Amino acid sequence: MAEDKTPTFQIQRIYLKECSLEQPNSPAILLEKEQPAVDIQLGVESNVAADGVYEICVTATVHTKLKERTVFLVEVKQAGIFEIRNIEQEQMSQIMGIACPQIVYPYLRSNVADVIQRSGFPPVHLSEINFQAMYEQQRAQQAAGDTSAIAGTATQ
Repeated sequence: MAEDKTPTFQIQRIYLKECSLEQPNSPAILLEKEQPAVDIQLGVESNVAADGVYEICVTATVHTKLKERTVFLVEVKQAGIFEIRNIEQEQMSQIMGIACPQIVYPYLRSNVADVIQRSGFPPVHLSEINFQAMYEQQRAQQAAGDTSAIAGTATQ
């Protein structure tokens, strides 16, 4: 019986869930010489896959523009399946909001850079993210009842 209550945290699989690239103004936009503006949005979400098994998705949206014209728009959703059992709720929330995204994020960064580079542009390297700070900010905003600011940086 003691085995049934043993805390468990295991990575089952890391995978690319979605990947899209749009270059609506190509090929003309490829001849432009000026630097585009780059907007990067990041999101985190979790879903129950089965009893004690969770899917954690980290999404990056990279939108580059020259004035009002889109150069490219890339959205990549990297996911991981994690078995998490017999862990207290507060720790569970931290594992799903901090540890799991930290595991998935390097794969996301690599895929974003690769897709952009393969599309003919210099790669965009996403910065390291402090998921603990993001998690704490989200918790503080939820405690204050302000959910509007959460949507732009992370959702769970």
